[in-house]
Amino acid sequence: MHYDLNTADLQEAAPKLRAGDTVSLTGTVYTARDAAHKRIVAAMEAGEPLPFNLQGAAIYYAGPTPAKPGQVIGSCGPTTSGRMDPFAPRLLDAGLCCMIGKGVRGDAVAEAMARNGAVYMVAVGGAGALIAGAVKALEVVAYDDLGCESVKRLTVENFPAIVAMDCAGGSLYRDGAAAWKEK
Repeated sequence: MHYDLNTADLQEAAPKLRAGDTVSLTGTVYTARDAAHKRIVAAMEAGEPLPFNLQGAAIYYAGPTPAKPGQVIGSCGPTTSGRMDPFAPRLLDAGLCCMIGKGVRGDAVAEAMARNGAVYMVAVGGAGALIAGAVKALEVVAYDDLGCESVKRLTVENFPAIVAMDCAGGSLYRDGAAAWKEK
């Protein structure tokens, strides 16, 4: 199935999405990589304000390059999601409903997704210029000292992604490989 989704509707839509579905996202997506995740979790533990509301949010694991003149953003490809696995269950339990990156996730993340009705999507690695075309606005919202890895609020339009893991236990990494082997 293919879905055109507004990110404001992700919390409601995520439990219905299944591994293999394609999605075009429009709305707000935040970028954060491992250094930012470490700071966000530290802020949670200290009871400090977070850089954005996690409830119903989507995080894209990316560190966009600087924009060239006339561009909103430079290349904006996904980074390896497994580096966020130590932090993801905590963020999911706090309301995060969508993660976007590339690569396999661990069992603790899958369990937290099931517990919270969340979804993990992948963006095509090596297609950073294509993805950058879906970004219509960018604002640094936290940790500016991290440079390209700062937390950014992206306004996206028709951001292409594929559901890789769903909250019902579906996984393209497991199920897709098994189906291919059967053929």
